[in-house]
Amino acid sequence: MSTAALVESIRSKLRAGGDAERARGAQAYMKSEMPSLGVRVPEVRRIVRSAATEFPPTSPEELRMATLTLWREAGVREERYAAIDLTGLRMVTEDLAMLAVYEEIIRTGAWWDLVDGVSHRICALLLAHRDIMTPLLLRWASDADMWIRRAAITAQLGAKSTTDTVLLAQVISANLADKEFFIRKAIGWSLREYSKTDPEWVRGFVEENREALSPLSKREATRLLLT
Repeated sequence: MSTAALVESIRSKLRAGGDAERARGAQAYMKSEMPSLGVRVPEVRRIVRSAATEFPPTSPEELRMATLTLWREAGVREERYAAIDLTGLRMVTEDLAMLAVYEEIIRTGAWWDLVDGVSHRICALLLAHRDIMTPLLLRWASDADMWIRRAAITAQLGAKSTTDTVLLAQVISANLADKEFFIRKAIGWSLREYSKTDPEWVRGFVEENREALSPLSKREATRLLLT
């Protein structure tokens, strides 16, 4: 497989699917300096699947190369979405070598749509490599980069019954005093999602931390518990 062929296939299909009017709205909504083509997210995913079928990566290394090429050379936001979608291929689901790719995406993407785009990828690595990922996420929870901290908090969104509640409590507790909206929102989001699996644990955590949790985090965390 030619990495260049895969990347060019994705780029050309994205350009062909652009919508100028929607692009203006998407760029304004994301408050992004990087322009948009106006391609809807489901269509970006379809384009990536199609291109990866036509020009399949033959190794994890080739997939990482294609991902980083798309990411680093992106001229429009959809190319960054496509880079994230490429990391969803099964061959790298449990590949710890992808961690550096995800960290680069988080640190250089530095916005909620891009950071949250790799949360399920990080979750998959955690489930496969708890001995390595647990201490790493604890370090991330205290990182100077707010987006890395958010990634630590949202890393178990898809874990459901396999959620490590000790880890969840620790990464949240490390950020309870943070006044940043995106951190407070992430805390509430992670607790709300886990309340679908274990509402009593979430009730207990919220009660135990009722003075420290921000009103936003508390409101988001208990939204499903009030219905």
